[in-house]
Amino acid sequence: MPAPKGEGHLSAPHLTLDPHRTYTVTIVTNCGTFAFTLDAAQSPKTSASFYSLVKTGFFDGLTFHRVAAGFVIQGGDPTGTGAGGPGYTVVEAPPKNTQYVLGDVAMAKTQTQPAGASGSQFFVVTAPNVTQSAGLTPDYALVGKVSSGIGVVEKIGALPTNPPQDGSPSPPVVMSKVTVSSG
Repeated sequence: MPAPKGEGHLSAPHLTLDPHRTYTVTIVTNCGTFAFTLDAAQSPKTSASFYSLVKTGFFDGLTFHRVAAGFVIQGGDPTGTGAGGPGYTVVEAPPKNTQYVLGDVAMAKTQTQPAGASGSQFFVVTAPNVTQSAGLTPDYALVGKVSSGIGVVEKIGALPTNPPQDGSPSPPVVMSKVTVSSG
């Protein structure tokens, strides 16, 4: 397992993505590869931040430090503890009617941060039914939707954890390479 990188010290990006283009993030892990499409139209600030982090190689070597069975897989923390980030926060509240369903990719935040706050930690919803909401309040900035490899996401979500049902997966799940392409 790679050593944690430590807390980030980056500045928020000043970048705007073209909402008419498709941006695909590909995440290569030791459990397989999956990809998701950034939602640059609905979440322009959040998508631009994620894009910028990918372009700097921020996620390479980080882990999915949390697997909550039948709920989410979570990664993107440079410290590997669930408490780290890139050194900045972007705030972009999602629509009040937002539901989080299988394959949705959203940004994690602390309970004390405002709705839509995000750094680098993200989660992928693994709730088993595509029409069933994960039951989260609409406080988490949506960044995209899995476009390929949902089986890999589900495989990671089914790994045993310590503590059981909601903890660090075994074996550790490492993001060896994260890239973004546009079309």
